[in-house]
Amino acid sequence: MSSSADLARLNIDDFTAHEGRVFEMQAVDRALPLKLIKVEPAGHSGRLGGAFSLVFAAPRDCSLPQAIYPVAHPSLGTMEIFLVPIGPMADGNGYQAIFT
Repeated sequence: MSSSADLARLNIDDFTAHEGRVFEMQAVDRALPLKLIKVEPAGHSGRLGGAFSLVFAAPRDCSLPQAIYPVAHPSLGTMEIFLVPIGPMADGNGYQAIFT
């Protein structure tokens, strides 16, 4: 996997460029592909660049609890992201991360 990314330095534009692309999430027993489905602003916050939300789709057979998971992308590096399951979607099972 890539080097670790500093989440505090990443902003919505860093992810918008990768919308529709596949990231890799490391679960306890396997690596899973996560497709970045949606990148949206999420209001104002003390965060440089504002708050934003990411929605990922995992394979349908993937049902993991909310937790912090290592998520890797070749350009962004490996990020420890808190992912929350949001239910079935057209592309698979949905997971959301919110940066505030």
